[in-house]
Amino acid sequence: MSSSDPIIIIGAGMAGLACANYLHRAGQKVLVLEAADAVGGRVRTDVTPEGFRLDRGFQILLTRYPEVQRLIDYGALNLKAFRSGAVTRLPDGRETTLVSPLQQPLAALSALASPVGSLTDKLLIAKLARQVSQHTSEELLAQPSTDTLTYLRQYGWSPYIIDSFFRPFFGGIYLDRNLSTASNFFEFVFQQFIVGEAAVPALGIQQIPEQLAARLPVGTVRLNTPVEAVHGAQVRLRNGEILTAATVVVATDGDSARAFLPQLAGTSATEWRQTTCTYFAADRSPGHGDRLLRLNSVPDGVAHNVAFLSDVAPDYAPAGRALISVSTQGLHGLSEEELLAQLQPQLVAWFGPEAAGWQHLRTYKIDHALPVYAAGQPPRQPLKLADDLYRCGDWTAYPSLNAAIATGREVAEMILAG
Repeated sequence: MSSSDPIIIIGAGMAGLACANYLHRAGQKVLVLEAADAVGGRVRTDVTPEGFRLDRGFQILLTRYPEVQRLIDYGALNLKAFRSGAVTRLPDGRETTLVSPLQQPLAALSALASPVGSLTDKLLIAKLARQVSQHTSEELLAQPSTDTLTYLRQYGWSPYIIDSFFRPFFGGIYLDRNLSTASNFFEFVFQQFIVGEAAVPALGIQQIPEQLAARLPVGTVRLNTPVEAVHGAQVRLRNGEILTAATVVVATDGDSARAFLPQLAGTSATEWRQTTCTYFAADRSPGHGDRLLRLNSVPDGVAHNVAFLSDVAPDYAPAGRALISVSTQGLHGLSEEELLAQLQPQLVAWFGPEAAGWQHLRTYKIDHALPVYAAGQPPRQPLKLADDLYRCGDWTAYPSLNAAIATGREVAEMILAG
């Protein structure tokens, strides 16, 4: 190893690219190795021959994530925001529109005629909004936790509002309709919706990692370059090439890291949340341009959340066409054909007979969508594994873009501090 050896970062997802950016800003020589054919990791967008932009799973950017704000140029992304709120389909088939239920809880939910929750339920939303606004994100995540469902019950919310609002809304955010995710993460996400917006880049979610990659010198990121093993300062590629690093940063997911890091041998495998995202095209949007997410509180359905993405970001679809995203959370055990057969009648019952004519574009079954963040889990695992060996990624912290970037930044700061 010599002073001319680069810091090698394995993985060009959000954590690896964030780490590379902070190191490059400080004048360090960096080499990023990525096994896939593009940067982004789980944050990817495919473009169909017709011109539809399909994010690999329904993904949003919460604009007040502190780590994202300090690193990402929002103007260059040309962000397109959802309206705060949602249209919820109730178990009896009725729909109710909750406009700004988190940013303006009393204005949205105080009417006694609202079918979602009692007046006490609505006052409790306002109470929690005030409570989380008095803390930083770090303070919320550092709090002791139980599971979200227990937290909601102990806070005093009724079973009805839990099932008709919290379960479909927050269950969709962290892909856990059972609400077993840690309550400190629930408070963190609740805060983010109060203070910011949910948005997507105009040209797809992959614009975020591509922005970070574009800031690095040409040749810094090597695509289609899978790593086979790491031994000290030596990184062996699958093609047999051996690279020497000043420091190694592993920014892959946990399972990939365990495959080539002896330091992680024997440690528990990362548990993951699963989701399936099914995209449809239509001649017109059933959303009528309202830019609101659709939530399904009907139990046992497979159409959990629906987004009319081209209403929010018109460039997600070619002119004159609409793009519809349907999310199904969890392990449903259905083939693509079986899932489509169950989705169609549910979508027709929800949006009318026109849904029977929606064109199926693509289905993404994502087994490793978000790492599980259980009650009592620390908000940060150790990032330094040995001298000159580090790891980063949201699997070492909590499931979000904010955590991926934060761990990348923290590793860069450790390296720079020597």
